[in-house]
Amino acid sequence: MPTAGRRRDTPPPRTGGSETEVLRGFLDHLRTSIAAKVDGAPEPQVRTAAVPSGTNLLGLLNHLTHVERSTFLGDEVTDWQATFHAAPADGVADVVARYRETVERANDVLDGCADLGAPVPRPRPRRPAPSVRWALTHMIEETGRHAGHADILRELIDGATGR
Repeated sequence: MPTAGRRRDTPPPRTGGSETEVLRGFLDHLRTSIAAKVDGAPEPQVRTAAVPSGTNLLGLLNHLTHVERSTFLGDEVTDWQATFHAAPADGVADVVARYRETVERANDVLDGCADLGAPVPRPRPRRPAPSVRWALTHMIEETGRHAGHADILRELIDGATGR
């Protein structure tokens, strides 16, 4: 198996002391880590399942894009399982760019949230919005979980390791 390179792990971020700074700092650290895991991964391996569940590297980032959009921007997702697969026409650069653009939009929303106990301001009238604190914690958990999967999948593809 070819080795793309071993990178050193990036330590957890140094953040300010407020709860908001810590939560957002860790979330952004994880977001950067998973985008880097997918960025530059070779086709077709990036979308090929390496495990029996069908999980693939590109699908993980596509899924996280949908979770970010649902959590912070109010998008409705009717088929969560389908979000684990990128469209055949979408290349690595497309999915990474869409994820980064979604993160930027989500951060714009979060920049306007001064109270962690307040609901996330999003246009979804049929469902109550979670608190900003819950949304940030959920995204840290979701992104961290899938970043771990991505670490393993990327190493299986080309030997690349590290954050």
